[in-house]
Amino acid sequence: MKKYIAFFRLRFAMGLQYRAAALGGLVCQFFWGAMAILAFKAFHDTDPSAFPMSLPAMSSYIWLQQALLHLLSVMSMDGELMDMIQSGNVAYELCRPVGVYNMWYIKNLASRASGALLRCIPALIVAALIPAPFGLMAPPDVITFLWFALSLVLAAVVVTAIGMIVAMITFHTVSPRGVRLIAVGIADFFSGGIVPLPFFPEAVRRVTELLPFSATANVPLRIYSGDLHGGEMLFLIALQVFWAVALIAVGRLLEWKELKNVVVQGG
Repeated sequence: MKKYIAFFRLRFAMGLQYRAAALGGLVCQFFWGAMAILAFKAFHDTDPSAFPMSLPAMSSYIWLQQALLHLLSVMSMDGELMDMIQSGNVAYELCRPVGVYNMWYIKNLASRASGALLRCIPALIVAALIPAPFGLMAPPDVITFLWFALSLVLAAVVVTAIGMIVAMITFHTVSPRGVRLIAVGIADFFSGGIVPLPFFPEAVRRVTELLPFSATANVPLRIYSGDLHGGEMLFLIALQVFWAVALIAVGRLLEWKELKNVVVQGG
């Protein structure tokens, strides 16, 4: 366990060095969030009865989504691992006396956490200073915040596991770009990254919420904004636990199969 903690600390510290990149990403995410809120505001003003979330809840959802984008988006998967697979340098990783899946998983999780830390604190402070209903509101109560924190950790575990599965698939490709783009597009749509799931038609939403992508950003962001509570919240958190276990198991199975018959390209 100590070696994996060391991997996490090293990758986390490395991620904190990229402050200029984080600042650039933060500015981009802030303006993107502002445009999204204004677009939903126009939709709300057209027909408030058709709006499935309150405007303050929607604003909080979007600000949290932008602040935690690096943590909760499949887009933030470990590019270094895919580059190693493509170049053949993955052979050096296989020589280490550690479980390679565990090592890659921990590094990916640390990279996500460090990138999110650099971006989220200033973003959330600025968003909290914006007047209602366009700013980030506080959670309804302390209990809701604790459920949000638990769900956020589970979401990070799930999205990292999805990224690892995508990485394992790239063992069958010459370039990881295509697989990565497809995975990001599917995950962003079904996780509520483009349109929050409450805006989906009821029948589609019920099916979508059962998919592993819903167990990423959708659950913690809706809990914080107060849109998700009670039995439905507990069910979706339990589903997060299920998908975390299932996706890690699938990733480890793929790792065993791919590394058993790996052919290194390059060298």
